[in-house]
Amino acid sequence: MSQSSWIGIVLIMVAGLMAGNCMLPLKFNRKWRWENTWLIFSMVSLILLPWILALSLVSNLFQTYTALTAAQFAIPIFFGAGWGIAQVLFGISIQRLGLALAYAIVVGLGTLLGTLVPLFVQHRAQVGRTTLIEILAGIAVMLIGIGISTWAGLIRESNPRGRTSIKSVHPKIAQSSFTSGYLTAVLLAILCGMLAPMLNFSFAFGHDIAHQAVHLGNSELRAAYAVWPIGLAGGLIPNAAYSLYLLRRNRSWKMFGLAWPDTLVPILMGVLWMGAFALYGMSSTYLGSLGTSIGWGLFQIFMIMTAILSGVGAGEWKGAPRVSIVMLVLSFACLAAATSLLAMGH
Repeated sequence: MSQSSWIGIVLIMVAGLMAGNCMLPLKFNRKWRWENTWLIFSMVSLILLPWILALSLVSNLFQTYTALTAAQFAIPIFFGAGWGIAQVLFGISIQRLGLALAYAIVVGLGTLLGTLVPLFVQHRAQVGRTTLIEILAGIAVMLIGIGISTWAGLIRESNPRGRTSIKSVHPKIAQSSFTSGYLTAVLLAILCGMLAPMLNFSFAFGHDIAHQAVHLGNSELRAAYAVWPIGLAGGLIPNAAYSLYLLRRNRSWKMFGLAWPDTLVPILMGVLWMGAFALYGMSSTYLGSLGTSIGWGLFQIFMIMTAILSGVGAGEWKGAPRVSIVMLVLSFACLAAATSLLAMGH
């Protein structure tokens, strides 16, 4: 493996560490409701930070945009909006399932689609038989690990001592029994996982923006940041709309007056989230043509592994049956094996 590939993998590991913990601050809200935090988080991560990065790193940014057609903007915005819906469902899943399980289900399915679609659509001719087998084997082992962790969560949920104590903001989940509520939350997480890779599609298929930035004198590494404000603008629409709906329905606007220290929670979430994806954008460049396929898979696996450890450290599995803990460890081992297989595939 080349030095450039190793740099890319190290960057992905750091990105996964940041992304796996970006929802952890939600547990430290004191007075704000979910919608208060989520609106500020969306503004920071989807508007403020992407534009700061793009303006700081991309030369001739506005000349890049004015040289593009409406269709070239539409593709990343469309995929970004689909991912935005997933982001809302992700926040709900975190509330009900906790860090470990929500990340495993959502990010796992996102890895499957986000890795395979760019691979087969854009790079199939570049991938040999052996490499393809290693990639598919890595994804299969990852899915086994996700299945085991989901099963472990169901066992934990059926035990009164091991149930998650986080109150859900979703009324259908809140009114259900623990078991049916868990299954409903899992279905929401699965839907979220199917939509989640649309962010990667936004980057992978928004290459016209990056190519135009390169044409105007930017390096490939810097040009990638020109895609962020466009793709994430699409994601802002459903995130802001749902937050505003909850603020109106729950009459929680007044909570913004109780700002300190809850204001720090969404800001920290936004910095961790955007920092993670900024590093992922750099790493995909170092990994070459397969950066948006294999790189995405590695990023998601590191994210899941981090979230599992953070969830355990946050006490989500305190009092859970021993068998569920053993299964969680086994799922972690499967994810580690999947990481090795995907790295070999590169």
